[in-house]
Amino acid sequence: MKHFDFSAGAILREVAEQLQVALGDKIDTLTIERAVFGLFFTGVKLNTGHGGLCFTPIKNIPEAVCCPSSARAMPNSGQLKGEKATAILDKMFLGNPLRKALGIATLNALSAVCWDNSPAGNYTVQRGVDPLDGAMIPDDAYVVVMGALIPYLKMLKLRGKEFTILELDPATLKPDEMNFYVPAEKAPEIIPRADWLIITGTTLINDTLDEILSLIKPGAHVIVVGPTASMLPEAFFRRGVKALGGIIVTKADELLDIISEAGSGYHFFGKFADRVVFREK
Repeated sequence: MKHFDFSAGAILREVAEQLQVALGDKIDTLTIERAVFGLFFTGVKLNTGHGGLCFTPIKNIPEAVCCPSSARAMPNSGQLKGEKATAILDKMFLGNPLRKALGIATLNALSAVCWDNSPAGNYTVQRGVDPLDGAMIPDDAYVVVMGALIPYLKMLKLRGKEFTILELDPATLKPDEMNFYVPAEKAPEIIPRADWLIITGTTLINDTLDEILSLIKPGAHVIVVGPTASMLPEAFFRRGVKALGGIIVTKADELLDIISEAGSGYHFFGKFADRVVFREK
């Protein structure tokens, strides 16, 4: 596994290249029909009607303090409608957090186009499920969660076994979860010990996922979850991920309306987007 590229952003670049090949000349006809930067999620709708989401990296926008400096965070606001999807992808690695979020949302929307136009590759697709549905985690397994993934933290607390939460912002955790908290900078020590590793898809935004996956031990059961990770999964599988849990947008306009009003997953799951799990065959 170590011969794969684990440099920052390698997975996103590989997915973008795969989409170019899979969609061929069609990708040049795909444009942004609508883009929304919500409080919790950034979303796009393509001219095909397909939608995609990405977590909005509010904390990564230091310029968001006053009107003149905030304008630099997204300099082409009001000009996104009609822009080619490929142009969005070209700009997503320029170091701007909002461009990165827009690019990831576009990758997810383009992936949905692929799934509608051709069968899935060497992986299975299950809709309406979660990656851990029915999972039997051995009692002696050391479980590590990267991110304040509330449903999984609840499940692990009920499991009654020790586990570790690696999180950049401990303020996102409840008091009873602080017993399991370890600062994110300890990841190089913790991750190689994990038997089960559950990773938030938001690690794609800050370019930490690639390095995280370079640290996993052989045989570890690795899951990446969240609407941000709703794209072609092969690049993840090649780096040791066992399951990718994301979403498929079913009603793009309604979904974008919800996130424009500070909506979260609780507001759109099962209504305007379905949970989906990709597993390698």
